[in-house]
Amino acid sequence: MTIPPRVLTVAGSDSGGGAGIQADLKTMLALGTHGMSVITAVTAQNSLGVQGAWELPVDAVRAQFRSVVDDIGVQAVKTGMLSSPALVAAVAELLAPLGVPVVVDPVGVSKHGDPLLAADAVDVVRTRLLPLATVATPNLDEVRQLTGVVVDGEAALREAAAAILALGPRWALIKGGHLDGDAVDLLTDGTQQHWLRAPRHDNRHTHGTGCTLAAAVASYLARGLEVPDAVGAAKEYVTGAIAAGFPLGAGIGPVDHAWRQRG
Repeated sequence: MTIPPRVLTVAGSDSGGGAGIQADLKTMLALGTHGMSVITAVTAQNSLGVQGAWELPVDAVRAQFRSVVDDIGVQAVKTGMLSSPALVAAVAELLAPLGVPVVVDPVGVSKHGDPLLAADAVDVVRTRLLPLATVATPNLDEVRQLTGVVVDGEAALREAAAAILALGPRWALIKGGHLDGDAVDLLTDGTQQHWLRAPRHDNRHTHGTGCTLAAAVASYLARGLEVPDAVGAAKEYVTGAIAAGFPLGAGIGPVDHAWRQRG
């Protein structure tokens, strides 16, 4: 019997199903891995925004993590919403001895602009979590939050990547999706540079893109791909998911995690 690669997401729940734990598990299934979860927070969330968020106790997060890792094991981990300093520090402590690829999505705000990371947790992300990352995947708002670098054009992506790498991850994937023109991302370890370009689709239903991309990178790393190949494959997957995004509710709908299966 073939056992699929095992990937763990440590993130918040999105009751609307478009982002967070729900997006991560859908992505992991679509990419042929077995997804497992450590839920860090519960949100009341829909296509219009986040109406409420409740952080789980640190002991509950630790218990979920130990339950999965000690019995089932993991081959890659993706982190998402970690809202408080205590949660960030606890997750960093749990990840440090693992010895598997870690993809850190330093979630700061939701698609609708709702804050998801406490101001006093930002420094703990910088000093405790990012140094453990195989790949860090900040968007431009998160780059500014973590480093103060403002990216106003494609040329500034290099400066952003250097600032993120200075915080300790092995690779930085700077997502330029908020810039005009093609969707351009920069992946670098400080020596190699990989520019990933995709046409921008005329589709406003993009809820969950950041979670989906990071979960896809973790899935491909668990399948044994090297970082540049994993990120390139993840970019292709999320671009297709954006193109197939569909309307739900009155606001921004989700990307389609099952676009390949429907195709």
